[in-house]
Amino acid sequence: MPELPDIAAYLGALEPRVLGQPLTKIRINSPFLLRSVTPPPSALEGKTVRSLRRVGKRIALGFDDDLWLVLHLMIAGRLHWKPAGAKISGKYQLAAFDFPNGSVVLTEAGSKRRASLTLFSSEAEMMASDPGGADVFSIDLDAFRAALTHENHTLKRSLTDPRILSSIGNAYSDEILHAAKLSPILLTQKLSPEEWQRLFDSTRAVLKMWIDRLGSEAAGGFPEKVTAFRDDMAVHGRFGRPCPVCGEPIQRIRYADNETNYCPHCQTGGRLLADRGLSRLLGKDWPRTLEEMEEMKKR
Repeated sequence: MPELPDIAAYLGALEPRVLGQPLTKIRINSPFLLRSVTPPPSALEGKTVRSLRRVGKRIALGFDDDLWLVLHLMIAGRLHWKPAGAKISGKYQLAAFDFPNGSVVLTEAGSKRRASLTLFSSEAEMMASDPGGADVFSIDLDAFRAALTHENHTLKRSLTDPRILSSIGNAYSDEILHAAKLSPILLTQKLSPEEWQRLFDSTRAVLKMWIDRLGSEAAGGFPEKVTAFRDDMAVHGRFGRPCPVCGEPIQRIRYADNETNYCPHCQTGGRLLADRGLSRLLGKDWPRTLEEMEEMKKR
């Protein structure tokens, strides 16, 4: 799912292309995309884009007469900039938003249709859809700590809860926790003052680094390689590959469709975290350290 750095890259590319431009037509190619009844899409046609905004992990465009268009890309939704009036066809091209100078085309890979388009009649109505998580760049350490300790959950869960922090998901939470040298299953109410400082600094630093990096990659073009898996990430999506800090193999915890990646040496004191499926299968034979895992492989 596109997270804060990815959404920032999209907004940075959309601004010079659509801000101040009239939306000439909305073309919807999927019956599952539109999630609102009023106003109808035709109400926005001919209106000029006056504002671009990130609302959580959503992209919001504000138009004349306080009308708003909000896109939630979910896991596989992506945006593309095409020549004006570009044809949309096939099951992966869900919609096109036509402007005089080009068209924003929304695609979604895979068979599940999760991406959504919602239209609102006012800014107040649109903002009511915001999950309410804090922008980490707009709060200080005390507010950050207060938000994450309101309930006692694991760091991984708290960082990715959109009601606590805005626009951090599975990928960048892995990167943040690795940079902070903290276990993903450490409970928020168990952190020391020094660990809180590391987590706060790492959250800001990792997000800022990726915002800058993705912005530079686009460099006046349009982001066409938005993905949660990047070769230059430290741990996310790198199961079995060496940690860039210590060289030990990256490990993972899998649950349903989600996977948490971490370095045992850098983050958990050498201890392997129990993978829910495998640890149940192996029971007492589940290895507790990297050394025990290597011994198992030799048998």
